[in-house]
Amino acid sequence: MTDVGKMYGGALFELCAEEARDEAVRDQLRQVTALMRENPDYEKLLCTPNIPKAERCALLDEALRGQVDPYLLNFLKILCENGTLRQLSACEKEFSARYNAARDILPAKAVSAVPLTEDAAARLKAKLESLTGKTVDLSFAVDPACLGGIRLEMDGVRFDGTVEGRLARLRRDLENIVL
Repeated sequence: MTDVGKMYGGALFELCAEEARDEAVRDQLRQVTALMRENPDYEKLLCTPNIPKAERCALLDEALRGQVDPYLLNFLKILCENGTLRQLSACEKEFSARYNAARDILPAKAVSAVPLTEDAAARLKAKLESLTGKTVDLSFAVDPACLGGIRLEMDGVRFDGTVEGRLARLRRDLENIVL
């Protein structure tokens, strides 16, 4: 994560947390970040130095006024004015990290070969919460290469219980056998 992301994202979180607006702003910040990622030409336009800052901020105003929290809109304008709008993703990561830390939330990602049923997903989430003692924000992804089982990515650590992972461990063990 960049220093700009830590500084700006952290400042936005602190401001929103003081005003009890952190949950709404976090969701909106995620949506705006996704929109910018999906529309790189719009982000490029907002970062073009040939266009006066006031015009670029007016474009943000026109697109987002009434759609997002005023704190978030002003935050985006500050990034635009300072030429750091390209760091929005890093800001969102820092904001989310501080939000999660403040609320004792542990983000986790479960990857499986096929989509988990609602029951299996709920049981996995409950088990992780009982093991960690934290609220788990569990997201899911499908990767057919897993073949079966589940790979968990949690708190910077990967727990691989997939068939693919087990075969890789078996392959390594067989390669290390001395005859």
